Amino acid sequence: MIILGIDPGTRYAGYAIIKREKQKTFLLEYGCLNVSKKKNLIEKIGTLYEYLCQKVTEFNITHLVIETPFLNKNPSTFLKLGYVRGILYLIAHQNNLNISEFSPSEVKQAITGYGKATKEQVANVVLKMLKIRKPQRDDTTDAIAIALCGLWRK
Repeated sequence: MIILGIDPGTRYAGYAIIKREKQKTFLLEYGCLNVSKKKNLIEKIGTLYEYLCQKVTEFNITHLVIETPFLNKNPSTFLKLGYVRGILYLIAHQNNLNISEFSPSEVKQAITGYGKATKEQVANVVLKMLKIRKPQRDDTTDAIAIALCGLWRK
């Protein structure tokens, strides 16, 4: 099983690729796609789509795991996340991937044992567990946590 965990966004999209083989877990790659704010929404969506399709092919992804969005103060941002989620579902369909969604509290619960943990608490557990340095953006750590949650809930 090879999981692509995504913290979706139109400007920044964190991703993590985790492989489960026998009883071992390997973090194959992780990072954050930084899409120029100068691009319009069509270009941003296209860039994200092409980048993630390339990762799916390169790593033979079998499962896609995303975090469900929550309506924050900005409905426009929530709507744009809907477009991103649409392309993620399209990628899953085109590549015959299993797709799972987890709420932020489910991810926090899976990683820390507490559904109301802070982002910093989640990041600390992930970093210590996988023995990696803190990435530049929280989107990356969030994506790793999302991928791990998906792995453990399978």
